[in-house]
Amino acid sequence: MSRPMSDTLTVRLDEAARRALRQLTRGGRSRSEVVREALVAAVEAREREALREEVRRVAADPQDRAEARAVLEFMEGLDDAR
Repeated sequence: MSRPMSDTLTVRLDEAARRALRQLTRGGRSRSEVVREALVAAVEAREREALREEVRRVAADPQDRAEARAVLEFMEGLDDAR
């Protein structure tokens, strides 16, 4: 269920943003729709990058890797016990 649109946003666009907006609305989509989708996509991209950074940090941590290996070996041992 979608919520009614109530917030209005006014922005000043530079030339790069104007070109991007023209390109994204070329197919008949509204400026509002394009901007809403871009905002959501920007947050999703930021969250994906934060997750990638966390994965890199964990992968580089020898103590964390040793703990993960120990958990995996324990879990495999449970499978073998069946």
